[in-house]
Amino acid sequence: MQQDNSNRDQGSQKVLKISIVVCFLMIGFVAALVPLYDIICDITGLNGKTGVLAAENVKEEAIEHTVIVQFDGTVNSDLPWSFKPEQFSMEVTPGKLYQTEYIAQNISTTDITGHAVPSVAPNEASIYFSKTECFCFTEQLLTAGEQKNMPVTFIVSSDIPKDIDVLTLSYTFFNKSRMTAAQQAADNSTHKVTEI
Repeated sequence: MQQDNSNRDQGSQKVLKISIVVCFLMIGFVAALVPLYDIICDITGLNGKTGVLAAENVKEEAIEHTVIVQFDGTVNSDLPWSFKPEQFSMEVTPGKLYQTEYIAQNISTTDITGHAVPSVAPNEASIYFSKTECFCFTEQLLTAGEQKNMPVTFIVSSDIPKDIDVLTLSYTFFNKSRMTAAQQAADNSTHKVTEI
């Protein structure tokens, strides 16, 4: 009888050890998801992730063709803001810096912090588009009824293929307090620094 209890205790300890190891493996896997997502997006250009470029790293070159950049802005249904681009398109020369603005307004009666997640379409164009300054780099607090102009400085790489003549820069604003883990992972990947 005593040996049966000893065998049960040993079996219970073994199950406990295995459970602890499995828990640590699961935690490690979850922690690795965000960096893996970033790496896959950087390699494939999936989800339209754009690069971030320091202004001092911009090299302006003479390019003969131009690209139309279209601008789009939306808000998630959880965020009572209006949000739109100041202009809906711009003809740009690859290799040169440009600036545009978006206009956001909090149409609620409470202060709300929002965060914008950018994307570029078509997906293959996203690796040729970088921002040097953007409101999407930080959270944006708008007080009740406040309206704010939000600038974006960007460059289209001179390496962009000539068959890509139109691309769209889109932002979706989310209520920061209600962002899901997937939205936050997508948001974090927009802060990678790349060079063109």
